[in-house]
Amino acid sequence: MSITPDVLEPEFSLATAATRLDFLSRRDSGDTALNTVRDDDEDSWLSIGSAETSLDVQESLELLALGEVVSRKAHGSRLVGIRAALRGGASWEQIAAALDVTPHEAWDAFRDLLAQLDDDAAIAARELAGARPS
Repeated sequence: MSITPDVLEPEFSLATAATRLDFLSRRDSGDTALNTVRDDDEDSWLSIGSAETSLDVQESLELLALGEVVSRKAHGSRLVGIRAALRGGASWEQIAAALDVTPHEAWDAFRDLLAQLDDDAAIAARELAGARPS
């Protein structure tokens, strides 16, 4: 089985993908050395405390693909979030601050996202957005 974002995306909600991504990220020690053999005293509980884990290849690929899935799903909520903020009366300055961009960039991103909507919904969203901030 190939582990790609396209394979995993329909299988995971945003919350589930983020949880699994967090789990895998925390499990890996981050060590860059190749796997090595350690000579620990098998009878000592102290060896458990110093044990580090690293992800296998499948888990590593899953981690990478899940990162992309989370990114796609989170980015996909941008249109919903902007429309909700506008309906609630947020200014483009407030929306821009939430996105960490300028008001012009926020408005342009919203305009680009409208391509996902059907014609009637896009017209209504454009009316909701108003003129491009100056």
